Amino acid sequence: MTAIIRLAWQSLLNRKATAVLTILTVAISVCLLLGVEKIRTQAKASFANTISGTDLIVGARSGQVNLLLYSVFRIGNATNNIDWQSYQNIRQHPAVDWAIPISLGDSHRGYRVIGTTPDYFRYYRYGQKQSLVLAQGRAFETLFDTVLGSEVAKKLNYQIGDEIIIAHGISDKAFNRHDNLPFKVVGILAPTGTPVDRSVHVSLPAIEAIHVGWESGARLGHTPTAESLSQAQFEPKQITALFLGLKSRIQAFSLQRSINSYPSEPLSAIMPGIALHELWGMMSIAEQALLAVSGFVVIAGLMGMLTNLLTSLNERRREMAILRAMGARPVHIFFLLISEATVITAAGILSGIGLLYLAMAIAQPILQTQFGMVLSLSAPTAYEYFLLGMVQIAGMLAGFIPALQAFRHSLSDGMTIKV
Repeated sequence: MTAIIRLAWQSLLNRKATAVLTILTVAISVCLLLGVEKIRTQAKASFANTISGTDLIVGARSGQVNLLLYSVFRIGNATNNIDWQSYQNIRQHPAVDWAIPISLGDSHRGYRVIGTTPDYFRYYRYGQKQSLVLAQGRAFETLFDTVLGSEVAKKLNYQIGDEIIIAHGISDKAFNRHDNLPFKVVGILAPTGTPVDRSVHVSLPAIEAIHVGWESGARLGHTPTAESLSQAQFEPKQITALFLGLKSRIQAFSLQRSINSYPSEPLSAIMPGIALHELWGMMSIAEQALLAVSGFVVIAGLMGMLTNLLTSLNERRREMAILRAMGARPVHIFFLLISEATVITAAGILSGIGLLYLAMAIAQPILQTQFGMVLSLSAPTAYEYFLLGMVQIAGMLAGFIPALQAFRHSLSDGMTIKV
């Protein structure tokens, strides 16, 4: 068997150009297979790590996916708001360590505006319990300060000191803009790869201040100036949701039941991890589509190898005949072709792995800087090794077709070929 593999290797060296192209085809397909699998698994991990370190999310009574979508992903709207007194009561619960209130409803050029408190920058976590980091400037301190997510600042080309106008509601139209109350950009967050990058952050008092003189989304008359509003004290009447961190995670179920049966108003408390898992399950069809695409890519690569072996087989009839004349039996010819397919597949797999990790090493700092996405250069997982094993077996099986044809070629058939 060792002699046959060595002979197969020498045969491939004699056909370097076609062999290299075939190996490259298999390598690209393996690179795409592993690449899609890593993107799938890391996208799932990144999705699950959109928010971390938060034990409960509280909002008005609704389904947990809806609450997760508008509070974490800034998609859609709440069914109702939470009374400020309810927030204070929950915040003072003995089990609660910290609470981050948020208020949604306004926007800026398509990006959601989040009203919150300085605790947002102190306690909010994403990824592997990573804190929010200010790439430039500081957190908001005065009434009309704003802190931008990295994508907002980059796409709209904002710098520290620029002024922005917030619009009432999601639609940014001239008639619903708070154009007499501009906000000053005082901070820009570092990329996180989460919806935080696409958010405009202001204080809760600022949300109250800009809606003085507005009712049900309509401006009722003259609104006060920024100077006069800055002298007033504002306390929110309602908020959209709140994030809770507990002193002990063991208390999460108990507090969740308490909030879900809160007597003053209908509230829902959800565990982000469970809600994220449910939401990802709803998107499983996309995950399956990625797997199907990667499978077809590998099939295409192996079909290319099979085509190459079959094309070259007729040209190698004399080679096979000479081997037979030197004492090789048909079974040796059979295993020679199988060995060639095995060597090509193995070389393609190794080249594909190297190509993938080279691409990941190049892309890692770019993705980290531009999008805050952490691309792990970890060794292949057990499942990825399983996929590679299946590719190797499929490559060997693909070699059976040309091997069977070579097995059937007779010595006289090879010797009668004219040159």
